Amino acid sequence: MTAPIALYVHWPFCVTKCPYCDFNSHVRATVDDAAWCAALLADLAHEAQRLPGRRLASIFFGGGTPSLMPPATVAAIIDAATTHWPATDAIEITLEANPSSVEAARFAGFAAAGVNRLSLGLQALDDADLKALGRPHDLAQGLAALDVAQRHFGRVSFDLIYDRPGMTTESWHAELTRALAFGTDHLSLYQLTIEAGTRFAALQAKGQLVLPDTDTSADLFEMTRALTAAAGIPAYEVSNHARPGSESRHNIVYWTYGDYAGIGPGAHGRRMGVATERLKKPEAWLAAVTAQGHGMASEVLLAPADRATEALVMGLRLGAGIDAANFRARTGLDLAAVLRPDRVARIAAQGLLEHDALGLRLTPAGQPFVDAVLKEIAA
Repeated sequence: MTAPIALYVHWPFCVTKCPYCDFNSHVRATVDDAAWCAALLADLAHEAQRLPGRRLASIFFGGGTPSLMPPATVAAIIDAATTHWPATDAIEITLEANPSSVEAARFAGFAAAGVNRLSLGLQALDDADLKALGRPHDLAQGLAALDVAQRHFGRVSFDLIYDRPGMTTESWHAELTRALAFGTDHLSLYQLTIEAGTRFAALQAKGQLVLPDTDTSADLFEMTRALTAAAGIPAYEVSNHARPGSESRHNIVYWTYGDYAGIGPGAHGRRMGVATERLKKPEAWLAAVTAQGHGMASEVLLAPADRATEALVMGLRLGAGIDAANFRARTGLDLAAVLRPDRVARIAAQGLLEHDALGLRLTPAGQPFVDAVLKEIAA
């Protein structure tokens, strides 16, 4: 039986642009909500024609700031998507939200529309750090939004950024301990990385932004693993932690290299070996949908070797690693064929990697070095 698919919906608008963000997000004074709803529905219909006969396991509204969307638009997209593709019994429908009071007031509308999982961008539990991160909310607003979310949604996750300038193991221990006491079933905990083209990158280049040293960063990572595991929310991916059974089913589709459709400005998709990408600039995407019924920028049939490389990069992030049988089914190649066996053996001897007939996985000691390991072992 063909595996169910996932749907990603990109809403590109934000109230402000955060200085660390390199996502496809844009600040606009006004948005024509009716035009955007119609365009997203048209882009969705185009994808549905190319993925017939499938079932839908998850929908993820990302951004940007999807909690700026009218709940009626969210409802229309959910209704259309589950008409194009019959939903699985336990379909997961996630919406990313920022915790300003205006957006929190919409949570009841999103729940009524069919959203059953909310991902809240708290990012820090400290007012000074929230200001430094360019967030448009303060801690009181964030905690109030979390309370509203937990009343309206059965599943709630929130994001925190650590390894921030000035952070110590003591300060992160206190912050993460507080976060774990909120009782959510999922946490996304990201080490701050400086992305090219962001304001933080410019500040770092001038010496005006200094991150913790490498030893402190390693200690923070290990502390994060230890505290979340002790709280019953262990890491199941490099940056994601969940109670057993509460993992993000949508993101697992990405990490196990399943098929997913992506609609909206800049959205990527992978369907039956074809890589899709939408036009990135909101106005260009909207004009293209109006003119031709979709916002596609490119569709490329990936060679098996390219699919295998992508599957390797995505799958090694999972705590469970890469299942060899699934890898073969999704890429058409054996896992061993895309690895450098001498380097795999050397890294395994160092206690960072495990490779056997079942698949490939990083050990707990190797997980902080996922990017470096991938550069070494990929053929």
